[in-house]
Amino acid sequence: QVQLVESGGGLVQAGGSLRLSCVASGRTGSNYVMGWFRQFPGKEREFVAAISWSGVRTYYEDSVKGRFTISRDNAPNTVYLQMNSLTHEDTDVYYCAATISTTIYKTVGSYDYWGQGTQVTLSS
Repeated sequence: QVQLVESGGGLVQAGGSLRLSCVASGRTGSNYVMGWFRQFPGKEREFVAAISWSGVRTYYEDSVKGRFTISRDNAPNTVYLQMNSLTHEDTDVYYCAATISTTIYKTVGSYDYWGQGTQVTLSS
């Protein structure tokens, strides 16, 4: 089992930045891919970014490319999502996810472990 706890969400103005963090605990000795997803109420959860165990490979959803950066520090088992140039379309609950794999996935069903989510809201 892997437990994930996100932090760093909040209220930010359009054009601003936030950095989300996700700390993994439990069975963290295995190689695992970590990802960020987001979900707006009433809509499906969607892929944002993912990173391989080594941190060498990263993937991004098209709308966040050039604005968001995913990174990880395996000691102490933390993945980050740096979000810049935020827009109102980025208002969502952001979820951290993990799966024990060497393949990076972009689908919700491919991830076995999920955090509780952290809210990101763009102010008017």
